[in-house]
Parts: sequence; structure tokens; C-alpha cells
Amino acid sequence: MHTSSHALARLLGDWSAGPGPAHRRLSDLIRLLILDGRLPLATTMPGERDLAAVLGISRTTVATAYAALREQGYLSARARSRSRTRVPPGGDRPEPDTTGRDLIDFSHAAPPAPGEALHQAYRRALDQLPRHLPRHGYSQLGLPELRTAIARRYTDRGLSTTPDQVLITSGAQHALGLIARTLLRDRVVVEHPTYPHALQVFRATGCRVVPVPVTDTGWDVESLSAATRGAAMAYLLPDFHNPTGLCLPERDRAELRPGCPVVVDETMAELALDVDPPVPLAAHRNGVISIGSAAKTFWGGLRVGWIRADADLVQRLGQARSGIDLGTPVVEQLACAELLGEIDRLLPDRLADLRLRRGLLLDLLAARLPDWTTSPSAGGLSVWARLPQPASSALAAVAPEFGVRLAAGPRFGIGGAFESFVRLPYSLDAAAMTAGIDGIAEAFAAVQAGRRADTPPAALA
Repeated sequence: MHTSSHALARLLGDWSAGPGPAHRRLSDLIRLLILDGRLPLATTMPGERDLAAVLGISRTTVATAYAALREQGYLSARARSRSRTRVPPGGDRPEPDTTGRDLIDFSHAAPPAPGEALHQAYRRALDQLPRHLPRHGYSQLGLPELRTAIARRYTDRGLSTTPDQVLITSGAQHALGLIARTLLRDRVVVEHPTYPHALQVFRATGCRVVPVPVTDTGWDVESLSAATRGAAMAYLLPDFHNPTGLCLPERDRAELRPGCPVVVDETMAELALDVDPPVPLAAHRNGVISIGSAAKTFWGGLRVGWIRADADLVQRLGQARSGIDLGTPVVEQLACAELLGEIDRLLPDRLADLRLRRGLLLDLLAARLPDWTTSPSAGGLSVWARLPQPASSALAAVAPEFGVRLAAGPRFGIGGAFESFVRLPYSLDAAAMTAGIDGIAEAFAAVQAGRRADTPPAALA
């Protein structure tokens, strides 16, 4: 794969407005693009002279930035060949911060496990394991008890479902990849912004991604319906949309008229904080393919997901799966079935805790970053915060020096969009959230002042 100088310039956006020397700003943002996945691994970088001409800077600046990235392990270093993007061994995270503090991770929206409940679910799963041991252990479609538990949950949520309409996967990402490889051809419609790992899946298929805006007021259903006509697939997150936290109203669900198959990501569907739990979109439209996961409802370490679709499609996807893997681990499936059997008991306390965490985050933002505004998140695990200036990538690049790891706004979009936004999860505990917002506020002040954490005051004159 190759990226042109013009394509890289679009990804970099207004990189020159950041703090520090130009070569360091450039290397920081290229490194961030690699870590975010916006510059895929093994991508051939443009030549130094060509990139310098497009950016309007000296070749020396580009050469120095490339040299720093090669030294850090983010670009290959082969004689007489162009550099390719890579991640250094153990370097799938940004470099340690220079302040000596541990990084507080604001880049993931994932809740802690419901400790004792999860522990007990695994204990009961292990008690059930002996009856599975005489079999081969492969489960192409999933264990019957988990498929039954998921079908029952869909039925309780207002979508009549039978176990033969459910396929178990190793997480929602696995589910989406399986669907994309099986069904996707030339064009996929997505909301904008959207879940960044979904964009990675679609880019890997080589298809064209067509974005349809989601604003602070929600979805334009008419525009969304029109964009889907003739597409191979649409990928939507109507249930507490990631990253905005918005929920598609019932009237809009009924009015949506998709012109192609629709894949609905319901990963956040159980996390309704301010509205009634939404009825699945598939209850309003035939042919909708639903994706679910235990990761956000229970714990990210429980790598169990599922696909809910017509029984014939479930069989087709199950057959296609054999070229990728041979099934989801048995113990995890048994534990997930146990947790789903207790979900009505576990969920109220979990939602109450998330409301408190969200309230704390909003209070901290109002106190430390009063110029930032947030979307009216109705559920899920994050808020979509608007910055008073387009500085998201610069902020994410500098934040580790202030003890925080952030996901830049453009990670959730296409073509460098959302430089004025950042996703802020409220899944952290109170101490981490407080320290993290303090660090973000300090980092943002540094960006606004055009300096870095390691820039001595005398150098600012």
C-alpha cells in the first residue's frame, strides 16, 4: 500500500499550528496517524522532497521527522528504498510520557468488570465444562445454550428471535469482519463520525466508504436513506452511537428506508442512561443484520460477540467462518450465557454507576475546560466533546507528556474530519477521571500556548 504526499497532507490537517519545532510536530502527528490506524501498517511513505513541496516546508524538516520515526521504530529503515509504516516491538501504544506519570487511558471506552458477578459466572461455567469435554470443542455457530440465551434477550427487547438466527463470534469486531468479508463489495455507507475499528475493517476490503453526517441533533433519516440506494451495505450505530452517545428515536427507526442490507452495531444497546432501552432496529425492518457483544455490557476481556440475522444467512456466515477460525472458546461462551441469565439483576446497578461517572466527567469538564461543549449523550460510555479550535490531533500527540492517552477526533472520521472533537469516555474511576481531565486541561493549555511539556520557559521568549 502507498500513500501520496497529498493524501498524507489531508490526514495531517493543520499540523503546523501545534507546539514545538516543526520536525517534531510532523513526526508526532505521523506517529499518531500510525497508532490510530489512519496510516495502515506497511504503507509506503511519500518521498521527502515530494512531501516537503506539498507541505510547503524544507526537505530537511521532513528528513529529520522521518529519521526520528525510524529511530523510534515507526518507519522501516532500508537502504535505497522508501520507508514503510510499522509499530516497534511492544510499541502498539504511544511512547511513555516524559513526566514520569503513568498514562491514564482515555482512548478506550470500556467499563470495568462486574467483579464478583463475572467471577461467579466463570465458576459456574467451569462447573459445566465436564459435559463438553467428550466432544471436539469446536463450535462453528456457537453453543446452543448461549444462542438460546441471546435469542431470549432479543425477544425480551422486542425482537422475536430463535436460536437458529444467532451466530456466536469472538467479539463484535470479529462479527463485523466476517460479515464484511462475506457480503461487502464496492460501497459501504457509514455514519460520520463512526466507530474507528469498523473503518479499518472496511478499508481492508478495499471498498469505497461513503459517510453520512451525524450531528448534535442526530440523524438526517432522509439523507441516510438516499445514500444507501445502490450500496452494498450500510453500517449503523443507532443505539447510543459511538462516539456521540446519541440514540436514534423510535419514529426515525420506523421512517428509515434503507436501499441496501443494513448492519446494526448494538454493542452499546444495553447501556441506556436517559431514555428507555431502544427496540432493535431489526424489529422495524426485515433483513437487518444485528451485531452484539458482551464487551461493553459486561467486560472487554470477555471476548464474546454475536450476529443476529435470518437463519439462512447465519448458516452462510458460519460456513464462511471456517476459513478464519473454528469457533469461540467454550468457557467464555458458558460464562456469557450465565451473565445474560442475570442481566436484569446486574444491569440497574451498572447503569446507576455509569450515570454517576458521566456526571463527574461533565462536572470536571465544566470546571477545567469551560470552553469545551459536549453532545447530549443519552447512553453508552462516552461523550463527544467539541474543542474551541481544531486542535484534536495536536492535543492527542502532546497529551502523553501530561500523563494521558487520547484518541484524536479524526480517528472517528474520514479525510481528516473532526479536528475540533475528541471522544471522552466516562468508564474510568473517579480518581483516574479527575487526574485525566487535569492532564488534558494542561495539555490543551500547552497546545494553545504553542509549547510542549518539555519546553523550558526560557525557550518561549
